[in-house]
Amino acid sequence: MTRTLIAAVLAAFSLAGAVHAEAEVSRAATSDVAVAPNRAETGLKAFFASIAEKMAPRKKEQKVSFTREWIDSRPAAKGDAEWACLAEALYFEARGETVKGQFAVAEVIRNRVASSQFPNTYCGVIHQGTGKRYQCQFTYTCDGVREVIVERDAYDRVAKIARLVLDGAPVNLTGGALYYHTTAVRPSWSRRFAETARIGVHIFYRPKLRTASNG
Repeated sequence: MTRTLIAAVLAAFSLAGAVHAEAEVSRAATSDVAVAPNRAETGLKAFFASIAEKMAPRKKEQKVSFTREWIDSRPAAKGDAEWACLAEALYFEARGETVKGQFAVAEVIRNRVASSQFPNTYCGVIHQGTGKRYQCQFTYTCDGVREVIVERDAYDRVAKIARLVLDGAPVNLTGGALYYHTTAVRPSWSRRFAETARIGVHIFYRPKLRTASNG
């Protein structure tokens, strides 16, 4: 605390004593009358509130390291249904990817949640189209195969990544991508979008920007 701030606090305490004494005299003279809050007292409360706000510890922005060692050093993750949906999607869509690749897939899902073109929840985005065989957004949700998590270490890792993304970790790997596919395939829809990144075994895309020449 600086000398100027200390002096201000001491002066405020002195003023508080004066206000308290004045209030006691006022109460003695008007014991049956409700006394409105003293203006100086109200100002004093605001002063101390501002000091408390300035001295409160600031939350540091979470820095991310795209290494397995860093993720493994993080505490075990837990959360609500949104977290569970994202962790499950990362497990079935990207558990064989590098940590960076897993963050990239999580980023696409996050971008979809933020886009007006898709549902506004993680569970909504992940299960969009589920129930229609091979017409869903994420194949594992509509391929007719029962989802069973058998690789516990892999799940624990992607669960931590899901927690970090939901908590707002600053991740910008895909250039605003809303779509991706593996390098093993070349779906026809990919020609309609602009490629933004290649990370691990995934290629990422976003809608092409419209210009005056292409309408």
